[in-house]
Amino acid sequence: MISKEAAGIAAQCRHYAMCKIDFLQTGLCPPGENNHYVSYYPQGRMDLYDALAKGLIPVTERLVDIADTCTLCGICDKQCHFVTELRPMKVMRALKEYVDSHLAENKKVVKIEEDDILRQFKKIVGEKNATNDPAILVTYSNDPAPMAKPQMPQYIVLPSNRDEVKDIVSICNKFKIPFAVRGNGSSVFGIVMSEGVVLDMGRDKEITIDRDNWKVNTGAGVSAFDLQQEAEKNGFRVNSAEPSAIVCSNIMCSGILSTFSNTYGTGADNYVDAEFVSNKGEAFDLNDKIGPNLFGFDKQGSPSPGICTGASIKLHKVTEDEEGIGIPFSSFDEAAIFCRDLSHRRIGISIAMLGGEYISTFISPTSDLAEKVKTLFIETLGIKFLVVVIGDKYAVETIKKMTPVTIDDKLFRLMMLSLPQMVEGEWIEMLGDIETDVNLFELFCKEEMYPLLETVLDPSPESIGAIVPEDLRDFYTQLYSRPEMTNLAWLSTFRILSSRMGRFKHVVAFIGYAPLDKLEVIKQMIGEFKRIGDKYELKHDYGFITPVDLGKRAILEYDFYIDHTDPAEIQQMLRAMGEAGPMIGELSQKHKGIQWINTILFQGFSRKENFLYR
Repeated sequence: MISKEAAGIAAQCRHYAMCKIDFLQTGLCPPGENNHYVSYYPQGRMDLYDALAKGLIPVTERLVDIADTCTLCGICDKQCHFVTELRPMKVMRALKEYVDSHLAENKKVVKIEEDDILRQFKKIVGEKNATNDPAILVTYSNDPAPMAKPQMPQYIVLPSNRDEVKDIVSICNKFKIPFAVRGNGSSVFGIVMSEGVVLDMGRDKEITIDRDNWKVNTGAGVSAFDLQQEAEKNGFRVNSAEPSAIVCSNIMCSGILSTFSNTYGTGADNYVDAEFVSNKGEAFDLNDKIGPNLFGFDKQGSPSPGICTGASIKLHKVTEDEEGIGIPFSSFDEAAIFCRDLSHRRIGISIAMLGGEYISTFISPTSDLAEKVKTLFIETLGIKFLVVVIGDKYAVETIKKMTPVTIDDKLFRLMMLSLPQMVEGEWIEMLGDIETDVNLFELFCKEEMYPLLETVLDPSPESIGAIVPEDLRDFYTQLYSRPEMTNLAWLSTFRILSSRMGRFKHVVAFIGYAPLDKLEVIKQMIGEFKRIGDKYELKHDYGFITPVDLGKRAILEYDFYIDHTDPAEIQQMLRAMGEAGPMIGELSQKHKGIQWINTILFQGFSRKENFLYR
């Protein structure tokens, strides 16, 4: 009855929720879009099949409906392969076959009875938008975060506005039922689960652009990708996080951290106002004088102040001459100093110093190719770090005068569309025959080499299509024919490539602020992360650095990777986290300006002056 292959795929779902946004212009899973519960999306169906394989839930009326409404359209295979290379269609078919077989054999379909509390929730949000059916509940019960233990909620409720949230919280308080708020996917910290009620905010999709005031009002269920799309249509950009992340949830947790924080700032720099429902069920706005001071900061940590039900966010004008440029480096110090110098001089809008893992994983359509690209970049070409900058034509012209070689839009596109050929090696032998005392990338990136590279590498969307499974080749060829897929500025703004960071395994990211004017401290921190990762035999690597506050400090990310289905790896990860925490704490005591995400949790609306300058 249960397919081992399908169950193995289902268990590996990362909960990144990319199947809940239309990031590839494939459209969305129709039943997911119509029913809102995560169970109706591919992510939820993966969890359902995993739960059936583990005997966690019976076949209920809702489960039959979930299986029946799946049209096997194939959208999920395209979306999920792009991100993780998983093939969820095998799970979708297996789920339908399981339910069809169950019905054909006249086995029992469980009808879940309502109780009085559920009926009260339904009066608030409507008959379809509250449930206690295990086929819905189980898909809100787990998180790939290593410290998170499964918690089966009693109810799932889908509010659409602040008044509904206020009434739901009041009922929870009346009956002493705990509650948690969920955005689109996992929280990384396991904070989106509850044994009581989970409020899924996904129905509130309101986006209202205020062009005169350069701001946008966003509902509690709007994703970063969808908000960015609306901003772009109006000639603006927002500072946003991972594409599937719910903007309000992201702000609540840690504030917006992105490569554009170089210019747009972090914390309260990005928000005009926000509306909340407190844990007691009281409504207040961020700027209310009699409300809680969410602009403040508690160094010892702070509990959630409630539920953010909407936010007013700054818009930033985009000029027509913006483009991306990459600057390769073989030295950490040189790359970091260059980043800092750009920020000091106010050159560029978005600045990021990427490591080899990020570069190769982001731009490669498959994990096999990514490994080869990483070797090519680091060991052959000598590109150990790549500083990626988005700026107007004046910034780009200036950067080209500051450094011997760059990867401009033309070369980046050439590279993206010829990666399979680049790793073959024949053309590298040609470069190697040229006598030089510099890194090969300094030859590779010279503009006079472009015609030769075009001829030898023969870049094309078809070359990308040729390396993916046969049934996806036409799709990938068409996808990479679109100019934005090889445009650094667009890719940096919408961040769809960064969703691939968990392609190999689930990623546990250590993110925080560090003093960019003290490189020895940053290198010590990175060295300690590396030591800990090696000690516990975990895959790990440096992620990125982005300067903030005009180069005074930086956002730093270092990543660990685990198989979240492997108990042994989870234990190793927990030990590593237990060692990394005190290490960061000790450094923060010695050096001002170091703050880690766990200390900022639930304080995302704080003024950064309160946690970076004290």
